Amino acid sequence: MLKPMLRALQERAHHLKQETYALYLAARDPRTPRLVRVLALVIVAYAISPIDLIPDVIPVVGYLDDLILIPAALVLLLRLIPPEVLAEARRQSAATLDARHPAARVAAAVTVALWGVFIILIVLAVAG
Repeated sequence: MLKPMLRALQERAHHLKQETYALYLAARDPRTPRLVRVLALVIVAYAISPIDLIPDVIPVVGYLDDLILIPAALVLLLRLIPPEVLAEARRQSAATLDARHPAARVAAAVTVALWGVFIILIVLAVAG
């Protein structure tokens, strides 16, 4: 009973990862409207970022962004992207993730570094 549930969760996580990467690819496409591109990049950066607006240590509410806000934002943005751009991005995403592309680690490292710089700038602004 536990194995099928675990497998279902793994499949859903893989699908969410694939959709997030497809969103990133669509945001880089010039056929996607500019506002949607900016919103998509912000949502993708937040989704892969280890830092949450609502800390996970807060009971129930801490997981609100992970379980409701991020998927809702992804669904909204996926509907705003032109269908032909989204279809192409999904094909690229599936091919890339199935090939276990090493760029994902680089993207994660860059995101963590950017958040680190952002936090340092805030600390300097508050302390200075």
